[in-house]
Formats: sequence, structure tokens, C-alpha cells
Amino acid sequence: LEFSLRLQRLLKNKQGMELVLDNCRSYEGKIEGLTDEFEELEFLSTINVGLTSVANLPKLNKLKKLELSDNRISGGLEVLAEKCPNLTHLNLSGNKIKDLGTIEPLKKLENLKSLDLFNCEVTNLNDYRENVFKLLPQLTYLDGYDRDDKEAPDSDAEGYVEGLDDEEEDEDGM
Repeated sequence: LEFSLRLQRLLKNKQGMELVLDNCRSYEGKIEGLTDEFEELEFLSTINVGLTSVANLPKLNKLKKLELSDNRISGGLEVLAEKCPNLTHLNLSGNKIKDLGTIEPLKKLENLKSLDLFNCEVTNLNDYRENVFKLLPQLTYLDGYDRDDKEAPDSDAEGYVEGLDDEEEDEDGM
């Protein structure tokens, strides 16, 4: 199914805060049909859609989680800080990211906590993890692990069930 056709159907349905476009074909490697009407989106997934650029992304102030894995993105990430300033989770696994300079614009994403770069050439660089954490000090998790190599909690549960741990502790304390 083509991007814009699926988006038109979704707009008619006014479906929630999530939009999953995995395995749709993008037009000329760009995001198309996604407009400011989707400003309430908190989660956008465009896995394996043939993207080479995120330049056409509309302003999505509420977007927290962006899945861009298994595309052909090799740069242009400065757009993300401008269009999605509140991103907390970004998955760029399986893209054509070769060096640290490509991810440097992500410094401007002050709320970015989790970044995934699995299967990107950049992960083969010497001291890759150490250097990414230096470059992006706001990060808590890189490729699913923190600075001390502790595994991140299940990110889906973490994003949608925040505060659950606190409630459990209160119950135990009684």
C-alpha cells in the first residue's frame, strides 16, 4: 500500500496517537502525505519503507518515539531536532550511517534518552559506544544498553507504563 493512500484512510478514521507505516513504499525515498494534521502523534514507525531522507517530515511536537530502522538514511538528521524536538526514542538501526558526524545533529534533541544504531557502519568505529555517549550526553541508552552496559528495560513498556514501578513500591511498603 502506498504511503499517502494509507495516510488518507487513517485521517478519515482519526486513529490514536500511533502511526505504523512499516513496509509501505516511500515515494523517491521521502516521507510523503504526512502533514501537520498528524500533530498529535506520539509514536511513528516507518520501518523498511525505502527512506533516504527525513526532510519532508512535518512538525510533530508531541512525537516521542520514532522508528526509522531498515531504510537507506545516510544523513540529514538535523531535521529531527527542528521537526520533532521532544523525541525520547530514536531507532536508526540498519541505515547507512557511517560516522559520528552524521549523528552529531542529534545533540539538539535534549530529551533523547534512547538511540539504536544496530547494523549501521558507525558501530564498527573504535570506541564507538564511548564516543557516542560523549557526543550525546543526554542519552541513557545506546543500542539497548546504558553507559555501564546494563540492559534497558523493555522500551515499549517503559514508554507507556511510566510510573508503574512507583505504584508497586508503594504497595510493597504497606
